[in-house]
Amino acid sequence: MLAFIATSILYVCGFVFLYGVIRLAVRHALEDIEMRRIQAQRAEEMAVARDQAMLREHGFLTNG
Repeated sequence: MLAFIATSILYVCGFVFLYGVIRLAVRHALEDIEMRRIQAQRAEEMAVARDQAMLREHGFLTNG
């Protein structure tokens, strides 16, 4: 009977531990996704600013 109780407790604790590990992994994955989204947005803004500066300096390239 003691073995059954010990096995049950370990079984439940294993699921709680697994839940915590999965939750931590998902949290880190979401943080990574957010960081990559911010970096992509920043790169896009820098590209737009670079294009605008290039067009100001070399207006003759715009056929305008």
